[in-house]
Amino acid sequence: MTHSIKITKVAQSKASEVDFYNITMGTRFTDHMFVCDYENGTWHNPRIEPLALIPTHPAAMALHYGQAIFEGMKATLGTDGTPLLFRPDENAKRLNHSADRMGMPSFPEDLFVEALKQFTALEKEWIPTQEGSALYLRPFMYADEPFIGMRAATSFKFIVMGSPAGPFFSRKIKLYAEKKYVRAVNGGTGEAKAAGNYAAAIRPTEYAKAKGYDQVLWLDAQDFEYIQEVGTMNVFFKIAGKFITPDLSGSILAGITRMSVIDILRDKGFEVTERPIRISEIIEASENGTLEEAFGAGTAVGIAMVEEIGNNDFCIQLPESNPVSVMVNNTLNAIKVQEEEDKFGWIVAAR
Repeated sequence: MTHSIKITKVAQSKASEVDFYNITMGTRFTDHMFVCDYENGTWHNPRIEPLALIPTHPAAMALHYGQAIFEGMKATLGTDGTPLLFRPDENAKRLNHSADRMGMPSFPEDLFVEALKQFTALEKEWIPTQEGSALYLRPFMYADEPFIGMRAATSFKFIVMGSPAGPFFSRKIKLYAEKKYVRAVNGGTGEAKAAGNYAAAIRPTEYAKAKGYDQVLWLDAQDFEYIQEVGTMNVFFKIAGKFITPDLSGSILAGITRMSVIDILRDKGFEVTERPIRISEIIEASENGTLEEAFGAGTAVGIAMVEEIGNNDFCIQLPESNPVSVMVNNTLNAIKVQEEEDKFGWIVAAR
């Protein structure tokens, strides 16, 4: 299906005001936003317009009942200067998976991809060029119907905005294995990219940071034994030459970077197993010397190498050398800027 997207440009871009060598994701925003409205059972009026405040009724249902979901992805520049997207079709599918779980309407996947292509092409000069940097794209949907009452909303907005970003972590990170608070349970909303999941994680993350850690390593809600994921990423462990990562049990987000890392590792000849992983298994592997590497994988962070996992009961120190983690990170980054062959067909040009 061909979608007609109305475009209204700003008179003067603000990109020239930004120091792209000193940027923090989420603090500066591009000139435009894509907006589409859902009313009377259909999505209509897709448009790109100057970034502006959104008039919102105080009774907007997202504010009271949490019908809000989002995606995260990055745009880069290819070797010829073409803006590139990384697997936008997978983000479209995941958004609709989240929408279904949260009682929200699906968004046309072809319109999702086309909107991102046109938006990114328009905001090309906002894409940083230095290694590890990108234009972070935030598609999101929320219930804007003014109504106080417990039911699914009938009107929604879908918006795409952009924020230039430098590397998220420029050093190895420390993870706090949380054994009081929980992120998600089977049957809950953990596998959806719902805004409320992240709200529930804010306070525990602040506690972890106060203890000297960077993020929380979430464990299962029943026994605090099985590893789920990290605050902003999925997690991988290399034990005795083989990789393991928690399986998608229903409480873990299906990361786009996660699935890409699995493909890269297998393509390079590594065995990768998706299965339940006990924290006690990681402790044992550390003690007997078979724990070789650990890293997080996510859109915002890319590949974040782990140097320590601990809490009040234990402390795991990872080896200093991370050869496979470095390889995965370099491969992903090279594919995203066309410096390495995209044998997987992940890259979509935004023209």
